[in-house]
Amino acid sequence: MARFALVGVVNTGTYYACYLALLTWLPYIAAHVLAFALSMTGSFFLNSHFTYRTRPTWRKFLLFPLTNAANFLITTGGVYVLVDLAGLSSRYAPLIAAAAAIPITFLVSRTIMLRPDPVDPAVERVP
Repeated sequence: MARFALVGVVNTGTYYACYLALLTWLPYIAAHVLAFALSMTGSFFLNSHFTYRTRPTWRKFLLFPLTNAANFLITTGGVYVLVDLAGLSSRYAPLIAAAAAIPITFLVSRTIMLRPDPVDPAVERVP
């Protein structure tokens, strides 16, 4: 859990730096979506090697965005609610929304990353 939290801090920092850089020339939702996609790619490799110590595979890489779907919905909805409905600054709203999504992201990513890859039946039959 400590490794996941550390990766989360790095990932959040990466996301936030990208978000602020993109916010200078994009609307906040577009900046959020692009920053989210960039940081999610980094998160996959950090979680593979550092958090779960598992070999990154194309299968896990392709499934990993699914694990972030809940995170994306929570953070995107949270940013919208905090900025448009609650009147919070668009500079700080993503940090609050990201904190709210951490527990769900941990559970889903753990399930995907620690799930064994299916074994090819032809390989199993070799004596």
